[in-house]
This record gives sequence, structure tokens and C-alpha cells, in this order.
Amino acid sequence: MSLLKYNQKRNFNDTAEPKGKVERSENELKFVIQKHAASHLHYDFRLEMDGVLKSWAVPKGPSLDPEVKRLAMMVEDHPYSYKDFEGTIPEGNYGAGNVIVWDNGTYLPADDNYKGTAEKKLLADLKKGHLSFTLKGKKLKGNFSLVQLKGKQENAWLLIKKEDKYADAADILKKDKSVISKLSLDTLEKQAEKEKTLSKKKSKTVSKKEESKKEKLGYKTPMLASLTDKTFDDPEWVFENKYDGYRTLAVIDGDDDVQLFSRNEISFTKNFQAIADELKKINHEAILDGEVVVEDENDHSDFQLLQNYLKTGKGNIKYYVFDILNLDGNDTTNLKLLERKELLKMLLSKYKFSNIFYSEHIEEKGTAFLEEAAKKKSEGIIAKKADSLYSIGRRTNDWLKIKLSQQEEAIIIGITEPKNTRTHFGALLLGQYENDKLKFIGKCGTGFTQQTLKELHEKFEPYFLDKSPLEEKNPVRDKIQWIKPKFIAQVKFAEWTQDNHLRQPVYLGLRVDKKTKEVVFAGKSKDQSIKKEAKMEKTKTTKDKETENNFDLKIGKTTLHLTNQNKIYFPDDGITKGDIVNYYSEVSDLILPYLKDRPQSMYRFPNGIKEMGFYQKDVDNDKIPSWIKTKKIFSESNDANIDYLICNDKATLLYMANLGCIDINPWNSTIKHIENPDWVVIDIDPEKDDFKEVVKTALTVKEVMDGFETECYCKTSGATGLHVYIPLEAKYDYDSVKLFAQLIAREVQTRLPEITTLERSIKKRNHKIYIDYLQNRTGQTLAAPYSVRPKPGATVSTPLEWSEVNDKLSPSQFTIKNVLQRFEKKGDLWKPVLGKGANIKTILKSIS
Repeated sequence: MSLLKYNQKRNFNDTAEPKGKVERSENELKFVIQKHAASHLHYDFRLEMDGVLKSWAVPKGPSLDPEVKRLAMMVEDHPYSYKDFEGTIPEGNYGAGNVIVWDNGTYLPADDNYKGTAEKKLLADLKKGHLSFTLKGKKLKGNFSLVQLKGKQENAWLLIKKEDKYADAADILKKDKSVISKLSLDTLEKQAEKEKTLSKKKSKTVSKKEESKKEKLGYKTPMLASLTDKTFDDPEWVFENKYDGYRTLAVIDGDDDVQLFSRNEISFTKNFQAIADELKKINHEAILDGEVVVEDENDHSDFQLLQNYLKTGKGNIKYYVFDILNLDGNDTTNLKLLERKELLKMLLSKYKFSNIFYSEHIEEKGTAFLEEAAKKKSEGIIAKKADSLYSIGRRTNDWLKIKLSQQEEAIIIGITEPKNTRTHFGALLLGQYENDKLKFIGKCGTGFTQQTLKELHEKFEPYFLDKSPLEEKNPVRDKIQWIKPKFIAQVKFAEWTQDNHLRQPVYLGLRVDKKTKEVVFAGKSKDQSIKKEAKMEKTKTTKDKETENNFDLKIGKTTLHLTNQNKIYFPDDGITKGDIVNYYSEVSDLILPYLKDRPQSMYRFPNGIKEMGFYQKDVDNDKIPSWIKTKKIFSESNDANIDYLICNDKATLLYMANLGCIDINPWNSTIKHIENPDWVVIDIDPEKDDFKEVVKTALTVKEVMDGFETECYCKTSGATGLHVYIPLEAKYDYDSVKLFAQLIAREVQTRLPEITTLERSIKKRNHKIYIDYLQNRTGQTLAAPYSVRPKPGATVSTPLEWSEVNDKLSPSQFTIKNVLQRFEKKGDLWKPVLGKGANIKTILKSIS
């Protein structure tokens, strides 16, 4: 029972949907079915349980025909009061569209032979994945079942009508009117359109009022700063903090009315009502210039937090004011900057504000101010000429912005097809204008939550294009859905590449305060890039190198301190620690499902592969960051508990890589069922360099498993061997699994006696391939799929299709330099290993 997800998805300042709180019926349990025309028409089936409405989206709607089984996707719990919700969810909100209450009534368990309350019975059945109940509705009556589909997505169910006197082959969905308002969805949609038109007319009236106010005070668009990459000291300049938010002009009439505008005159008043209300304290006419930000607990402005504020109204919102354009009808733009700032400070000091702040500055010492800004993890600083006038609507060299963090505005021109577990889309395609032509600047595939992916896709859908908006040739191989160049994304990134693409861009949010034509190309022409790189090579200082070597990386809410990124880990290949960290950053979505909840035996190479590595199982909780997850597991060999590191997220994965973990070695079982491994592994370990015989052995394992009518999957070890995995779904304990693995190994060895052995002792193997079934013991580990190995070339343990397991296969052909393109093309070939498991009992019966 949780309404947290429901509340997080909705902006209750913008939608009439009820805010989530736990409530209950006094007597009988209620149900409701809402017909919902969102991006796709569907029916929402909701059952009251445990103070909330358990909810399923039924795309094709319910049926009274027992022969018809409807797919029902379980979604987040909804509040009890949602049972009466009917109306329009505005555009830009989660689930935007029209809703009617198609049916409602009461319900109870179909089986009346149970102990305790009806609700307890239903909750127990829900947990089991099979609910049977009787509906007493206005349209739906009689017995129904909801049955969870095994082996599919965990939220996939079937809604089935049971055979009884209410069963009917007729289409119940033809009864299309609301049981509350008697309106059909079509009628409601027409009403909503009328209200929308009236609202626009009203909005135009308000706009006229705003326009007259702006004209009265001589409102103009704000002055802009030019970009520079150098700081300086100069007594004729002052320096201010650069904020990570929305540039906002406040028009105050001194008569309890305040309007807020973006730099392009978009109204921000409703979005930032708390700021507008606070400015009403000022009993003067004025136009103020500043930045609206939302700050974290450390008082750092964060654009993503500001995006969340726009959706939820929650956050530490502030308005930093740095200039004044008009005071009591007097134009102040012709005053010098320091004169304007003195006037502004005097005005603001007259009032006690909770979220309005004067933006302080320092004189002359820009270099020290930038260093201080870096310590505070600010976005950068602004340099302003002390005697400069306010140049309306112009970008001049009298104001300069000096960035610390790399951020860009980019136009969204398309989306790629989602892969693996991702939904809605894979990555954004980004562009900027160069000489009025759109130029492709890269893909952005990180920085999204599941909710963000869905919300963005809903925004994009009406603007899908059949043709590319680029004049240049399509630069991406993925399947692309092009989008009209309408949306502007704010992204942070590591650097511009030589081919003028953003390296490692991360999505921060959509900008609503700028026009697409303002988003101009910020990279360098090819000649400029070459010259700049040559100059940088000559002038790079030790301090610059240290900065590249050690830096902070923010992953979600976690800040990770990365060290010694230039240290060479693979001397013969020139591959650095930073290259390993970057690789794991790129493949985190692929590798993490096979690490989640699994104890990690960390194999560390802090000085690279030429030096001796060491295993670390026990971590010191006093020395690791507080956000790292660990689990105590008793070790019989040590006769003590060991604190194992658990790697469930990208931040932990990169933390391990930064410790020198070149390869990642998880247990075969998770902490949820520590005694039951999720797979059988057959480790094919050759002593001599004859990979064709390794391939032959792996194919024989498949041949044996084919005889058992059981799937198995192969990956390179990343060294000299191959690993074959058989999924088990954690249904058997380690002892049973080890015996099963031994049975498979013996059968393979019987078929290949000349080239394979089960002898563990190297001396007794006679140079044959060792079929290692003992990897299936508690605490044993193998390199995870997608793991780098501490071998020359930085080879990668790579999942294979069985058609690739042939004489052309080489143990060293997959490295960090070439696998990313393969993974992008083939997706996650290892996914079935976590799917339906083998039935060991059935196999043993077939053998006997």
C-alpha cells in the first residue's frame, strides 16, 4: 500500500485529480472502471483494498464473454477518492486526456468459504497472483478473475469473466456512457474543447493586462552575456555567481500585482507563484532582473530540481536578483552597473523576504572568485564591466559568462527505438543551428526516469515527422522516429569530441524559456578544433592534468569522487583506469541486472594488470561512502560474518571500478535467496591454446542440454575459455545444482574423452580441457557478462548467439574498444538467463 508513486507522477496545481491519501469504505468494498482517452484509449479497472484502489490498465476493456481474456497491466495504487474522478487531465500532465466513470459498484471474494475479513482474503489472493471476485456493478455483474501471467512482465495479468448467469457474448463496451454524469467520452471531450477555447480567450485578456503593464514600465527583453573560457583579474570589472535556473524578469506595479516573465516574455507567474507572492511586499513600481532557482540541501542550484518543482511545486525555490531596469516609472538602464546595483540593494533591504535575495558581487578578483565557485560546485561566474549600461535585448562583451560545468541547450530532433528493458524511447537525438541549418551534435541516452521517458514520449508524439529535419545525411544507425524541432533540452556533458558531438551527455530537463532559433552551435569548426588542441598540448599545466586525473561525477543524487583516471592499467594497449570507468558507465544498464542483490568478491588491480591483483570480500563500513549497500554473510571457512559489497546501481559499479576492479565477480545467488543459485554454470577452462577444442566442448554442452529439451546460453570468459549458463530461477539449493552440473560435465566428458577431463588437479589433466562444475558452490564467483577482464587488450566477457560459437570465434576478439557497437546492435543476449528456469527433476526422471 503506497500512494507515493501516484503523488510523484502528478502536479496537483495543474490537474483536478485528487491528492493521494489512504481512505476506506465504511461497509462494502468498492470497485470502479474508468474509461480513459489518454495517448491511447483504455479502461482503468480499480479494486478497493487496504485503503487504496489497486489498479490495472485494460487496453481493450472488460468483457462478459468467458471465452475472451483481456490483458490487464497492473499500475500504481490510486487513492480511494479517485473512484469518483471524472473530467479532463490537462496536456503536459501524466495521463493527459479525458476520463469518465464507465462503471462502479461493490465487490467481494467469489469464494465465501474463507476465514477473517473479505479484504484479508483478497489481499492474500492478490499476493498469490490469482484473484477471484464477484462484481455488483451497474454494467458488470457476476464472477471474474484476475490472473498474473508468469514469465512475462511482473505487472501483466489477465482479466477473465467466469461462466455464470451474467456471462454474455454481446459487447458490453457499447454501453458507453458514464454511470455518474451519463456523458459519453465523446461528449465530455467536446465540452473540454469548449472550456479550453474559453480559457484561451480569458488568457488573452490576462495577457493584454500584462502587456499594458509592461508598456507602462517600458519593459524590454533582458541583456545577455557572451561566453568566454578564461577568467581574469581587473579593477574595472565585478564578478557574480552564475545560477543554474531560469532567467526571470519581475514586473511589479506596487499595487499588490506582480507578473513574472522569461527572457522571451513567456509568463512565469503561475509557475513561480511563491516568488510572485513574496514580491508583492514591494510597494513600488519596478522591473527586476534575476534568476529563479531551486537549491538542494547544500544551497546549490540544480536545474533538475527546478524541473521537478515545475511538476510538483515542491522544492527550495529562490529568486536571486542582480539588476533593476525601472523604478517608479524611471528608466534605470542608462545608469552604470554599480549605480543600478546600489539602487537595487537599497530597494530590497527595505523588506523581509524568505525567498528573494540580492545577488552579491566582488570587485576585481575574478580568478579567486572562480576558484571559490569551483569549491562550492557552482555552475560558474558572470563577469560584468562595472560602468556598463544595461543593453536591452543585446548580447555584449560587457557581460561575460565563465562556465565551470559543461552544459548546453540542444534541440531535440528525434528519438531512437528503446532496447532491452527500456520503454518509450532509447535516446534523444540532439541538434543546434549553424548558419540557420540544423547540425547533429550527438545522442543523449541517460538522465531519464521511467516517468520522464513516458512524459517526454507523450509530449513528442503529436510532433512526429516522417522525414529528418537535418539537411545532412542521417548520422545514426538506430531506428529513428524524427521529431519537429520544437523542444529544447538542457544537457550536461563531459566535452566536445573532435567531430563536434557531445561526449557523455546527460539529460537535465526541457527548457521552456527559449526559442529554438536561439540554440546555436557551440562547438568548434574542424580547423579551430585542431588549432585549439595543438595549443592546449603546448600550454597544458600540471594543474590541468590533475583536474583531468581527479574529478567529481554526479550520478543521480550521488556524487562520486574519481581518482587517478590517467593511470595506465594496460601498458601494452595504453588503456587507463579512466577508460575502464567510462566503459562501465556505458554498459551499466546491461550489466547491472546480473549484479543486483549479489554479493561481490572484488578482484582489485590498483596498479594495473602487470602488478599482482588481490581479492577483497570483506569491506570496512567505516571507510566506504554511506550510500554503498553491504550485506553480512556468515563464512564457514572464516568462522565469521563477512560484509560483502552489493552492487545495485551505476554509482556503486563505478565506485568499484575506481577501486581498481577491472572485472566484476558476483555470486551465482542473490541475498534474497542466498542458498539458491539463479543458474548452473559450466566453466570450460583450457590449459593449452586451442580454442577450436573449447568451442567443440561448448557445442557438446548445448547438444547435451538439447537432449534434455532445456535452453542454455554461452558467453566468452574474456580469457581463454567459454562459459555456458543454464537458467534455474533460484528453485534449487547449491548442493542439488552442483550435482546437476556434475552430471552434465560427466556426460560431456564421456562424449569427448580425448580432449576433456574432470580432473581438478592441473598435473593430472594431461593438458586436456577442464570442465569445471565446481563453480556451482556457495560463494563461488565468475566474471559477469559484459565484464572487462585483466587480460591484454582489455577483453570483455561477451554473450554470444549459438550461431557465433564456431571455428571463427576467437577468445580475444571482443574488447572495450569494439564491444559497445556490438551491444548496441544486438541488445542484451544474456537476458534469458534470468528468465524461465530448467526443471532439474524432470531432467533426472528422463535420464532414469
